[in-house]
Formats: sequence, structure tokens, C-alpha cells
Amino acid sequence: MNHWTPGDIPDQAGRTALITGGNSGIGLETARALARHGARVILAGRSRTRLGQAAEAVRAATPEARTDTLVLDLSDLSSVRDAATRIAETETVDLLFNNAGVMNLPERRTTHDGLEMTVGTNHLGHFAFNAQVWPAVRRSPAPRVVTVSAIAARWPVGRLEDLMSEKSYRAMGAYAKSKRANIVYTLELARRTASSPVEALVVHPGAAMTNLQQHGTGPLSRMVTPIAARLLMGSAEGAAWPSLYAATSPHVQSGWFIGPAGRDQTSGTPRPAKLPTGADDPAEGRRLWAASEQLTGVPFDIEAEAAA
Repeated sequence: MNHWTPGDIPDQAGRTALITGGNSGIGLETARALARHGARVILAGRSRTRLGQAAEAVRAATPEARTDTLVLDLSDLSSVRDAATRIAETETVDLLFNNAGVMNLPERRTTHDGLEMTVGTNHLGHFAFNAQVWPAVRRSPAPRVVTVSAIAARWPVGRLEDLMSEKSYRAMGAYAKSKRANIVYTLELARRTASSPVEALVVHPGAAMTNLQQHGTGPLSRMVTPIAARLLMGSAEGAAWPSLYAATSPHVQSGWFIGPAGRDQTSGTPRPAKLPTGADDPAEGRRLWAASEQLTGVPFDIEAEAAA
């Protein structure tokens, strides 16, 4: 498609979308667009208050919108388990968006479970949530899983060795590592679900000023970020386009990496994007999957789930 916009989203009536990080930024804009086209949206995030405000914002734009909220802290595996259990027992999830994330934490921090915070939230929290919410995904006749990565996945510092940054820590290195893990995980998920109706896609949103940019590493960063926002970054609404395209277009295929087509791939209509070197290596996918199960203590056996 030469020029896709959210106006091309097909009718989503009867479909339920669950969006992590749905209370702000790209997640909220994704929810708004899907609700306009008839989908029921479940907004997942850490703050019940902010989730309620986000649901009100969706309904303000689309009064007939059907919204629900889910308290989910991806940096706490007990919260992940509780939230996933609630959904797995009661829901059918047609569109699952792994959207929430953190970036640029100035010092190495750990999650409630002792995992490095950036990878622990952006990848491992989503991995554990996906594994435990999978029964709700399998109930859908045509489910899609859309994971939000970033251009940073292409940076050399994003290699997946030392996944927990125990040997050395760099803020943007940890972020790049988590975003590469998003891609490697999604491509492995696509391989493992190839004989099922599940479609797994990964996107990068280009550049937009959202809550992810809240952590600076010093006075220079805090000064430059607002300037960069005005000069270089697009809107959260535009940054949601790749996610929306991946979730709703009839022209995509499982395993695709999708990003904006504009200059430097920072904004524009969505299209297939170039993968980071080696990210589609099945061996790397298997290693990351096994490491993710080990680090989270959560098994994710697609074949066993399908046979259940």
C-alpha cells in the first residue's frame, strides 16, 4: 500500500485489543484509533488512576467506546502473573500489543525480581505476560501480537551478550539491548506459531516525544531533549501508525518488521523495515527464548499450549 493512514483501518467491531502502556503516548493513541473503529480496548499499566484517566480520554474521543483497564507492572513478575491470570481466565484477546517500556535509566537498577530494569521491563516482563496470557490469545480465531521495538535495536551496543548488563552498564546500551530482544523474540514467536492462526509482528515507531524520554543523564540531556522534540520528533499519534498497520492491515505477514517510510525512518506511512543484522537468526531466537524462560521462571511452550 503506497500511503496508509489510520483511516484505512478495517472495522474492528467484535475484536478486543489489550495494550500494555495504554495509559499514555503511543499506547493511548493506539487505543484511541482502534476504539474509533469499533474495537474494545483494555488499557494496561501500573497506575489505576492514570488508567482511568486514559479510558476517559478514549471515551471523550469516541463516546461509544468500550474500555477496560488492567493494573500491570511489567517490572514485578507477581503483578505480571496476577494480571495475566485475570485475562487468561476470562477474556479473548484478538490484538495483543507489547507496547510499554522504559529507557535511558542513568544508572543500573533492578526490578522487583532482581532483573536489570530496562531489559526486565521491555522484554522479560512482556515475555512472561505473553506466556501466561496466551490462553486468551488462542481463543481468538485470528490473533495478532504486535511488539514495539525501536531504531535503537540496530545499534552495535544492542548485542544480547550480557543480557542483564552485569559486566557493564550503559543507559542507551541497555535500551538498545531490550529493543533488539523485542525483535528477536517476535521473530522466534512467529516461527513457533507458523502452523497456527497467530500472526506475530514487530514495529518501530520512528521518533516521537513520549513519556519514554523522561529520564535524562545530565544537564545537557535535559536541555537538548525539548529542542530535539521540536526539531526532530513527530507526534505520538503518528508514531502509533506502524503498530496500527501491523495490527489491522490485511497486507502484512507474520514475522514482519514494520516502521515509518519517511526520511531516516522517523515518521511517515508504515512499510517493511530492515532488520538489525542477525536478528532473524533462529539460533539467537532459541537462545533468547530459553534465557527468558530461565530468568523469569515462566515456561512458554507454544506447542503445549496449542495441545491444551
